[in-house]
Amino acid sequence: MTQDELKRLVGQAAADYVNANVPEGTVIGVGTGSTANCFIDAIAAHKHRYRGAVSSSVATTARLAQHGIKVFDLNEIESLPVYVDGADEIDPKGAMIKGGGGALTREKIVASVSEVFVCIADASKRVPVLGGFALPVEVVPMARTAIGRRLTALGGVPVLRVTQDGAPYITDNGNEILDVKHLTIHDPRALEAEINAWPGVVTVGLFAGRGADFCLLGSEAGVETIDYRSDR
Repeated sequence: MTQDELKRLVGQAAADYVNANVPEGTVIGVGTGSTANCFIDAIAAHKHRYRGAVSSSVATTARLAQHGIKVFDLNEIESLPVYVDGADEIDPKGAMIKGGGGALTREKIVASVSEVFVCIADASKRVPVLGGFALPVEVVPMARTAIGRRLTALGGVPVLRVTQDGAPYITDNGNEILDVKHLTIHDPRALEAEINAWPGVVTVGLFAGRGADFCLLGSEAGVETIDYRSDR
């Protein structure tokens, strides 16, 4: 199967999981990116079961609206039984690098309040150690150079994310992103806490303190369900 076919496979598997495990009339959390889009497309056929969704980005809000799914502000919601999102990398304990699509801050906020975090990914995203994918760090623009120096001191190579015309990429929150290459992240939880503590960092794209509870991993053999909760 192609990577797109694998994404559709796990998107459908996530919709099946949500339909089987999440009560009717609730609000679900939805992530950002091409794999999350496959989940949105799959869950749209069952949208009558749910009050609506909390979105992690402007792009996801638009796709949900296209399917006629009501989008709630997180401040309107008392509980979120499930959050479904993709990953750029995921390690054997469910820690992830996320943010390739630029929505890491809102993704982390929605994930933090969800009862269950379901990661959906193709098998290429499973790695023994995080760091092969450049680590996104969303920063307040005035702190970009200062944060870059600190990331370099960690052994990384920070690169400002830019658009096709060479302008700085601006997040939905009005900030910039440094993509940090050449890191080997043996302790993602500790590195997440360290970088998040630096003044000027909005958030780092390490999801370790709140990692995935499950991963629905698509491969040629089908969809593998991995449960990380016993490792915590």
